[in-house]
Amino acid sequence: MIHDVVIAGAGPVGLFLACELRLAKRSVLVLEQAEDPHSPLKRLPFGMRGLWTPTLEAFYRRGMLDDLAMSQPVNVDSGSRAQPARGPAGHFAGIVFDHDLIDTSQWPYYLPGSHVTHMACDMEQIESVLAARAGAMGVEIRRGLGVEVFEQSDTDVVIRAGGEMFRARWLVGCDGGRSTVRKVGGFEFPGTDPEFTGYSVQVEMADPEKLRPGRHYTPMGMYSLTPPGTLAMVDFDGGAFHRTQPITLEHVQTVLHRIVGVGVGVGVDVDVSLTALKQASTWTDRACQATTYRKGRVLLAGDAAHIHSPLGGQGLNLGFGDAMNLGWKLAATLRGDAPPGLLDSYSNERCPVGAQVLDWSRAQVALMRPSRNSRALEAIIRDLIDTRDGATYFAERVWGISLRYDLGSSHPLVGRSASDFALEDGTKLGERLRAGRGLLLDFDGSAPLQALANRWSDRIAYVTSDAKERLGLSALLVRPDGIVAWVSEAGADLESVAEVAARWFGDPV
Repeated sequence: MIHDVVIAGAGPVGLFLACELRLAKRSVLVLEQAEDPHSPLKRLPFGMRGLWTPTLEAFYRRGMLDDLAMSQPVNVDSGSRAQPARGPAGHFAGIVFDHDLIDTSQWPYYLPGSHVTHMACDMEQIESVLAARAGAMGVEIRRGLGVEVFEQSDTDVVIRAGGEMFRARWLVGCDGGRSTVRKVGGFEFPGTDPEFTGYSVQVEMADPEKLRPGRHYTPMGMYSLTPPGTLAMVDFDGGAFHRTQPITLEHVQTVLHRIVGVGVGVGVDVDVSLTALKQASTWTDRACQATTYRKGRVLLAGDAAHIHSPLGGQGLNLGFGDAMNLGWKLAATLRGDAPPGLLDSYSNERCPVGAQVLDWSRAQVALMRPSRNSRALEAIIRDLIDTRDGATYFAERVWGISLRYDLGSSHPLVGRSASDFALEDGTKLGERLRAGRGLLLDFDGSAPLQALANRWSDRIAYVTSDAKERLGLSALLVRPDGIVAWVSEAGADLESVAEVAARWFGDPV
């Protein structure tokens, strides 16, 4: 048997991509090295992840946002299951910005309140929602079978996993930061070396009142305490301890004493005794990115394509963006109706986004270094982030509002995520994307525009309806991933929209 696609890795990115491909009726096999999908590190408190606007839009546009929200211990409002309207809205190196200061009027093509901007989610529940959807859609998941080696030809990829052989037309590596697919495939993975070892631990303390809750910088590093015993630490040791030795209670105690300055006369010099170590993991700020996300019939997505520190919670969101961008393009390639260069546009569009996130992570590391220069810089950032313009800028970057692909148009909406227009027929734009097809939204009901859309009727849905807020538009063409490909502010230029439709959806019927 030959599958359309074999995906290495049944994490969130691999599962989301599998759902995207099944939406297009492609045969998908997911191979996962771990036999058991459950892990204590995926649960509270370590399993919490911040999901930002592009990710939540993707779940919403595929009809999974309510399932995701219902599975999480989050506050919900009357309908959207959004985050509370007040309080912290995100952070940069631990410096929070508040909802009260964010001025959404500075985002002229963003409709506030039309979708959730961010949500705190449990990693195990994210995977549970996606695995349930994948299973319902007919995705085959084989656990305990990690990809070991593969060979590709002009027509297929032969894969060995767990002593078994599999054939696929395409192989996608979603197998994490130590990706076997990336290594066997010979992808270049340049980047920057780590400056620190980060620790996420759950401990018991004999005298917890001695250690102040919250995040604190010291001359030796950083620690953050969430009572009663969730502790994060950053030890600027060049990443020397990460995955080199077992994490013991004694080692965690030593690192904590070093960071708070016990016995060395620096820092807060608080002698806190740890009595038990319940859970522990380490991480670093190593930041690397594949130079391309495609080599022949092998592609990369998620951490297999890019790694960086978890500061700011951007990594999982970056991976979901990869899957949303890749899924419909790979499906079109498999169907045979993809225009030339469509699949290569995946790497062309996502590589710059990955590079921006890596630099965003590096900037936070620069702010966290245990030096007087970094503390001076921190004070300036705190002042800026506490202003209306500053909070708005950081929200735009952290939430992903600023995401825009260069699609060759000067119109500021082209290349951005489409606003969730509330249509007069009672539906919203996002709901119209659940089938995974493109969408031509015609506010004025132009007969020539409908006739043109009918030429791509198998790939583009035509919808005519006015909206409560048009943003000055008369029509727009939206890709299956929700990205605006073309807009018209007056009468539609049929030649231009036909050219754009052919660019993204291939030749008409």
